Amino acid sequence: MRSFLLNRFAQSLVLLLIVSVIGFVVLNLIPGGPLAQFGLDASMTQDDLNRLAEQLGLNRPLWMQYLDWAWRLVKGDWGHSFRDGAPVIEVIGRHLMATLLLMGSSTVIAIAIGTWIGVRGAIKRYSLFDYMATVGAMVALSIPTFWFGLIGIYVFSLKLGWLPAGNMYTIGDESVLNYLHHLILPSVVLALVHVAIWSRYMRTATLDVINQEFVKTARAKGLSERRILMKHVIGNALLPMITLLGMQLPSVLTGALVTETVFTWPGMGRLFLDSLGYSDYPVVMGLLMFSAILVVLSNLAADIVVAFIDPRIRLS
Repeated sequence: MRSFLLNRFAQSLVLLLIVSVIGFVVLNLIPGGPLAQFGLDASMTQDDLNRLAEQLGLNRPLWMQYLDWAWRLVKGDWGHSFRDGAPVIEVIGRHLMATLLLMGSSTVIAIAIGTWIGVRGAIKRYSLFDYMATVGAMVALSIPTFWFGLIGIYVFSLKLGWLPAGNMYTIGDESVLNYLHHLILPSVVLALVHVAIWSRYMRTATLDVINQEFVKTARAKGLSERRILMKHVIGNALLPMITLLGMQLPSVLTGALVTETVFTWPGMGRLFLDSLGYSDYPVVMGLLMFSAILVVLSNLAADIVVAFIDPRIRLS
């Protein structure tokens, strides 16, 4: 087990290194570079830009800039925002809870509904419900997230007036119920695509388990179909879904970026777009690395959980 964990940890470090190198190089190859926003100031002369580049260390070779940035990152110094001079980790922290709240609620919705649809579709294979679930999944996967968001705002906010069109809470009312009221629409919109993915995988996994010998043995012993389903089928079908949960985090983060923009949700997705438009490179790189760390840790945790549950994986 120790060698398994060390191997996964080493792979995670290599992946983070690759992400950091690619992200740093790509950002610095964008026309204008990190000083693009400062160049828009009419009072800035070329001498001022050169002096600023020297102060920020941007006049050095790119590989030296990367090594300096990476070393400071390892020591816990994520840099300071070009916009207001605040520490990057502090800027991210101000938006972290909003994103985690949105991602967490949408993931719970996707798992709950997707599991139910997938299991029911497998049990009632080729039924009307199964065909409708398949068509619905294809539709959800084919339509962009922002379109669902705009339709949701039009129907439930403008026409029916049931739900707020955006923001995280109403100014002057920061109660839990107000937060939940604002959370419903963006979390459901973000969950729609993942419900489709989860239901398809869960259906396949359930069908695979139903055809296993131990399920046939349980039937031969006279166990009821409900008992077989609850005790033997669902638990084993959920095992590969743990890995899927870790793999879905990047798509959840990407969807959160779009959803936060549509619903003006003050999370990391909106912060990323705002920082990119402002050429606030320290914050952009900080968000890139923070997201990469979240993804790597989630996949690592999923691998560890599966390895503990299924010894065949850690012994392979």
